[in-house]
Amino acid sequence: MIENGTGSYFNRAEVERIREEKSREFEAMTVLDELFKLTRQYKNSAAYFELVRFIARFRHYSPFNAMLVHIQMPGARFFNSAKRWHDKFNRLIKVAAKPLMILRPGGPIMLVYDVADTEQDKRLPAVDIPDDFLFPFEATAGKIESELNQTIDNCRRDLIEVRFEHFGSQLGGRIRQLSDITDEVRKNWNTSSDARYLIELSNTASRESQFVSLLHELAHLYCGHLGTPNAEWWPDRSHLSHAVKEFEAESVAYIACARAGLKNQSELYLAGYLQENDEIPDISFDQVIKAAFHIESMWQRSLPPRVNKKTARQE
Repeated sequence: MIENGTGSYFNRAEVERIREEKSREFEAMTVLDELFKLTRQYKNSAAYFELVRFIARFRHYSPFNAMLVHIQMPGARFFNSAKRWHDKFNRLIKVAAKPLMILRPGGPIMLVYDVADTEQDKRLPAVDIPDDFLFPFEATAGKIESELNQTIDNCRRDLIEVRFEHFGSQLGGRIRQLSDITDEVRKNWNTSSDARYLIELSNTASRESQFVSLLHELAHLYCGHLGTPNAEWWPDRSHLSHAVKEFEAESVAYIACARAGLKNQSELYLAGYLQENDEIPDISFDQVIKAAFHIESMWQRSLPPRVNKKTARQE
């Protein structure tokens, strides 16, 4: 038995079991999930909805950096480094300004400052901050150009085939594992032998609607809801409940679509969930952010082929 100094006694074996169990739990957590769960700041549905809206709004920064800023300053509008504030907008950092830490591309961290902590350099002419920076989501036109084709091209690297089919008005798209489809049907489709997943999109919908549907189905895949062909690509989380899967996918879709400049039904889903539930499901916010970040990169540029890290290290 263990005495805790207050007259209470605990079974030593039970204490060790609890410590070991908690240790494994922390080891399994990513840094982001640990922050997300331990603070419980976003367990409340309203707080979570505000967070994803904030991340979606800051299209000029990575989703992870947007979250870091929200944690430090929820009311931030537009942030930049001191150098960029002066070089681009002729603005100086106020004496009592609050620095915000974000991750620097190719380096450790960098300090940025919200527009509220800057002031005009009176020695230089004033430079207006475009509305697209201060209100990026509200200013979007809701149109896409090459994003749909670029994303489809990048699907191939992850063993995904995208096809356009004639659907009813209530179905915009769906994703399936090709192992669930008969060989005869696959022959008729001339499906790539390497493909493992099939995404079908409505051939009568607008390009914007097709893009939104594609992002939603990719959200399920990259959150691990359909398993994984390689644990180094994304984790197998197919064991999750339907409710958790849908909440994660809608969160990813909302963030990704909004950052692409498109409004979609995911916002209504999250808002409706907020009205009916006080707390969100037990999701992995780390996986939500990773999936949103990866999907965003798919429409921005051609991605290189996947490389097995273990094989690369051996070579």
